[in-house]
Amino acid sequence: MENLKNGDQAVPFSCPDLHGNPINLSDYRGKKVLLSFFRGAPCPFCNLRVHQLIGRYAEFEAAGIAIIIFFAASKEEIMSYAGKQDAPFPIIPDPALEIYKKYGIEQSSRGMIRAMLQPGKMWKVMTSGFFNMKSIREQPIIPADFLIDENQVLQKVYYGKDFGDHLSIAEILP
Repeated sequence: MENLKNGDQAVPFSCPDLHGNPINLSDYRGKKVLLSFFRGAPCPFCNLRVHQLIGRYAEFEAAGIAIIIFFAASKEEIMSYAGKQDAPFPIIPDPALEIYKKYGIEQSSRGMIRAMLQPGKMWKVMTSGFFNMKSIREQPIIPADFLIDENQVLQKVYYGKDFGDHLSIAEILP
């Protein structure tokens, strides 16, 4: 699938979250939504970003923005990593990459190299408490973020360039 772009309609989905709760994008009509796609559950870049989203969750709520995130991992894998952070928003396991494919999420081994060539980014993730070597074996998925408006139109589409590249929170929050 080709990449989505600003102004496209959000791709509908319906699937259970980490705790078995049904998550249907159409239920969020009338609300803004940040939809974020992550790599595998052990990914330290991903876990650091989840930690940042949790830390700023009150600001997202105040701005009327719901958060839904996807991991290319099983429920069990997520519970061993990001699931331990007790996120106040849905985390959806998608080990078969069904929703990833619908949103045009890419895979690239160059994404790991690009991240490793950024000393500041690497230092931050290595000192975050989330660093581990298990994520190296994961699929080389590049993260992506989609800010969806109340009518389920994509307002900001961001396909990352490396394993830790996301839309900045400053670009999401008003």
